[in-house]
Formats: sequence, structure tokens, C-alpha cells
Amino acid sequence: MSTPFPFTAVVGQDDLRLALLLNAVSPAVGGVLVRGEKGTAKSTAVRALSALMPEVDVVSGCRFSCDPGSPDLACPDGPHEPGASGSRPARMVELPVGASEDRLVGALDIERALAEGVKAFEPGLLADAHRGILYVDEVNLLHDHLVDLLLDAAAMGASYVEREGVSVRHAARFLLVGTMNPEEGELRPQLLDRFGLTVEVSASREPDQRVEVVRRRLAYDDDPAGFAARWADEEATVRARIVAARELLPSVRLGDGALRQIAATCAAFEVDGMRADIVMARTATALAAWAGRTDVLAEDVRQAALLALPHRRRRNPFDAPGLDEDKLDETLEEFGGQDGDGGGDGGGDDDPDPGPDGPGGPGGQPEPDDTPQSHGDAAARPEAGEGGEPQPSGSGASEQSPARAAEPFRTKVLSVPGLGEGAAGRRSRARTEHGRTTGARRPQGALTKLHLAATVQAAAPHQRARGRSGPGLVVRRDDLRQASREGREGNLVLFVVDASGSMAARQRMSAVKGAVLSLLLDAYQRRDKVGLVTFRGSAADVALPPTSSVDAAAVRLESLPTGGRTPLAAGLLRAHEVLRVERLRDPARRALVVVVTDGRATGGPEPVALAGRAARLFAAEGTASVVVDCESGPVRLGLAGQLAGELGGTAVTLDELRADSIAGLVRDVQGTRRAA
Repeated sequence: MSTPFPFTAVVGQDDLRLALLLNAVSPAVGGVLVRGEKGTAKSTAVRALSALMPEVDVVSGCRFSCDPGSPDLACPDGPHEPGASGSRPARMVELPVGASEDRLVGALDIERALAEGVKAFEPGLLADAHRGILYVDEVNLLHDHLVDLLLDAAAMGASYVEREGVSVRHAARFLLVGTMNPEEGELRPQLLDRFGLTVEVSASREPDQRVEVVRRRLAYDDDPAGFAARWADEEATVRARIVAARELLPSVRLGDGALRQIAATCAAFEVDGMRADIVMARTATALAAWAGRTDVLAEDVRQAALLALPHRRRRNPFDAPGLDEDKLDETLEEFGGQDGDGGGDGGGDDDPDPGPDGPGGPGGQPEPDDTPQSHGDAAARPEAGEGGEPQPSGSGASEQSPARAAEPFRTKVLSVPGLGEGAAGRRSRARTEHGRTTGARRPQGALTKLHLAATVQAAAPHQRARGRSGPGLVVRRDDLRQASREGREGNLVLFVVDASGSMAARQRMSAVKGAVLSLLLDAYQRRDKVGLVTFRGSAADVALPPTSSVDAAAVRLESLPTGGRTPLAAGLLRAHEVLRVERLRDPARRALVVVVTDGRATGGPEPVALAGRAARLFAAEGTASVVVDCESGPVRLGLAGQLAGELGGTAVTLDELRADSIAGLVRDVQGTRRAA
């Protein structure tokens, strides 16, 4: 077994280490979600925490790690007789992104359950993590139904496995830690709320601290055991402090003054529901125990707010996380010191001195970097402009400053026709593991969803030949039938946006950006991947390769410049190439191409004919498409409708895109003639 990097040797990241330690002191806090860019010691700190967790006493031979002092009465391996017990280190179990539901919660042997009435249960990762740590790296990429299952288990302290009326329950209390890179996509707000604390991490910009990070990492790689030995005393100190804080925790008093501050803070920041208040109370109590105090002070409430509230204030993926600390301080001061029992100002000598590497120090979350990235259009080339259009120059002097997006709105549902088999989502029809049952088939591999009626029907004709003599049904492996289910999948929504001079009118471009922003919000809610191709001047630019991060697409859209000719063919060809590469990476995910244009094509020889040939490539491959017609004015040429016909798709105007427009009907985007 490899030697983990010592927790106390992690440089900086005080908030991250503090949040992890508070959960080690009080698992009721509800886990930690760690958000940050790659290479910021997220996984290193989480894996290092397991070495600090106190050993657990377990019933010998119990696969579910029952405590011999109070064994689970419903344990599938029980009942446990008093006697043999032992101890082992607390486990850290990692949940892979591609894990199945059976791997997470465990699986029943359906064949034995039907034929013998025996609950033969194979435990999953939730059972392995009981009384330890469950770590989910890239939790934002985990399928939603798996996230729901593990968060439900974390909230209830138990896991339930049910298959066709046969159920098994076992205890599942663990410290839940998830890490994610926001650039790869966001969690839904409902799932964000289920994590107790959230920490934003980023790499230090201080040269001395970066030097120390490299120095320690190189020393660890050269001699892991020797490096760990040099930090053994610090590790033992923190481990003993966790044990002491756990013992002190029941004695910590949360006074009415601190409770009023907690309630007032949650109300002031308009968080939904009451979970935030409860998490803040538990976190403030754990902070006091960690500091060796029996009273909760205002400083504990403040730190608890910085850890528990930022992620609960997000209403959509475009909201920046974080808290206004001045507003927080004003709220705490206004509602502090009303009963003298913990609601007033803290401070004094009770504060632990974290030192340069200590994990117990205060301090808020790092300020988010809200500065939009500048993504100039490298495709623009100086050439003569079309009638009335600005002519771009090499310096970009003729470009208009980016227009602000209009207010987003709820859009119609645009879906890919037919039945797919892509990743679970909420857009197009697909064969999925979850959804309504539409039929039965022989299982391919492990049986996951039994179709009971079809299984009984397959086994019934053979009962006499199999020598059935009692009431039980004689079932063989060949009789089992897998339920075929239909649900929804997420798609790749590739936006191809016209940023040429014909679209450059301020009011018009504002409406276009508002429409694309609305479609991005819809893509976020339907769990799609998104990409962004823009075209203007003489070429096209991949402003955003396909990603799950719709907020990254919104940033690119906000800074989109306009001007120049309309190289429609170049935009379509660039989009076609993006789709070709993406099919190699993710062949099961179907694409929906959304072209946002007025349909004009200018620049170069025969631009209209060239655009038509490019569009027919999509039609030939059966790629679903829709054209958002941005043509305005009293005289309409209908060019966007002609483009939609070449693509084999359909056209909608900006007004028709609204879900509450008079057109009113859900539109299935028409691909080429293929069976639905």
C-alpha cells in the first residue's frame, strides 16, 4: 500500500483543510464539496485525511463494519453475537465517475431471491465506506441518479436496495467529500445544497509558497516513507486533536445569541430552505470544539457562514459563488451580543494559532475571479466590407464593442428525433437504465433491472421438465429478463453564431445573445454538453470546444465581437469538423446543431452555393439541426428558412423560440429522413 502525502504537509489551502477537519470532528456537518482548478491539491488533501481518522472498532467478519458496542439490528450479516471484534483504520473509498448503480449501492442475486427466497446481497461502495470516507472525484460528471443515491444515503445514514419487492437495508454513515473543476460543468443547485460545506481553492500566486509546494512534492516523490516520517509528529498532534474535539463536541453550547446570528445571516443572504441554518449551527459547534471551547462565538458563526452559504446562493450556473463579507459582518454585528452567551464578539486567547501550515485558522473563502476572459476572434481578416458593414482591420479598430445580452427567457424544447443511447439527461428520448419500462430483453452482462412478468413467463413452461414439486418457481439464468426502459439523454448542443456585420446592430445582437443565453440555460437544465463556433470576417473560430461548462460558454458569448463579412460556409464547415472529432471521443452522444444567423452569406466566390454544399453535409449524416432566424425589418428574404432546408432541419424566429409564444408547440428538430 502506497504511503499517502501527509495532511499537515499540504502547503496553504487553510479553508480546505479546515473544512475537512470539521467534518472529521462532526460528520453531521454533511460533507465537503471542493471546487477549484486542476493541480490545487484537492485530491491530495482528501486522500491524506484518511490517515488522520481514528481507528474504528468492528465486528469480526461483518461486511458492513458494524460497531461491536452498538451493532446494527438490521445488518444483513446479523444478528451479531457478543464476542469477537477488532479494530482497523477508517477506510477511504473512491467512487469512480463511471460506476454503476449496483457498484454504488450493492446488488441482490435475483435468481436466488426468486427461486429460494434468499436475500443474497453483494455489498457496494456505500457499505465499504460506512464509518469512513467516501470520496467522489469529479462529482459534477457523475450521473445525477447516482449523486441522488449517495446524497440520500449520506442524509439518512442508511442505504436501501430494492429489486422487485425484495429489499435490503444497511447502515451507511460516512464523511462525503466531492471534488470538481467548475470548468467541466456545474452541479444542479438542488445537489449543491445537499453538501454541507463548499470550499473554493486556487493555486497560490506567491512565489515563495509555490517554491515550497514544489520542494515538498519532490521530497515526497523521492522518498515517500521518509517524508511521511518527518511529518509524523505533526500528524499525531492533529489526530489527537480530532479525538479531543469529538469528545468535547457534545458539551459545546450553542446559545440563543449565536442561533439568532445564524438565522439572521441565512435570511440576509436569501438562501432557500432551512438546511443552511442547520448546517451553519453544526459547523459553528464543530469549530468551537476544534478550538477547544464549549461556547460558540461570533467568529465561529462567521467562519461557518463562509463555508456553508456561498454555494447555496447560486440560482443558475452564471451566478458567481461567494459572499459579500462586509454585509456578513454588518449582519453579525446587528444581531450579536443579545444574550451574552455566545452571540457577541469572539476573540481573545482562545483562538488557535494556525501557524504557516496549521489547519485550524480562520479566514474566508478566496475571492472568485469574476474577470471575463478575453477571446478575440482570430478569424477576422482585413478585407472590404459589404454594404454598410464595418470593415475589420488587423488591429480590430473597426469592431464594435460587445453588446450586452438581453434578459434570458424560457425556451421551447428542441430535441433530437429518434431513440438514442447517450448519457442520461433531460432532452431527447433514449434507452436508459432509469425511466418507464417499455419491454423486456435477455440481459447482456449483469442483470440490473428485472422484468418480473417476462421472467415468470419465460420460466413457466419448463416447471414440469425441471421437476418442480413445491410452491417455489424453478428459475434458471436463461429465464431472467432485463427490463428495457426509456428515459431522456443529454445531447451535444453546438451553437454556430453569426457575428458578422449584418448582425452588428446593437439592439439586434443584444437579442441574439439573449436567445443564445436562454438556450444555454436550457442546456444546463437538461444536462447537455455545449460548444460554440462563431464566424465573421473571412473565417470561423471555435470559441469554445464541447464542454459541460455552460457558464464558460456564457463568458465567451458575452465578449463576442462583431463586424466584417459573413463567411457562413466557413462556420458550417468548422462546426462539421468539431462534430467529427467529438464523435470519436463520445460516439453515443447525439448532436443538435443550432445555427443563429439571418441566413446571409458573403465574401469569396459563390458564397451562397458554398454555404448550401456545407449545409448538405449535415443533412447527409442525419445531424439534427435548427436555424434561429435573426432576420429583422419589414422586408424579409427568407434566407434562414432556405438554410434550414439545406440542413434538413427547421427554422424558428427569435419570437417563436420563446416557450410562451403563440406558436406554442414543442418542436422536434427534424434531421434527415430516418426512422423515429
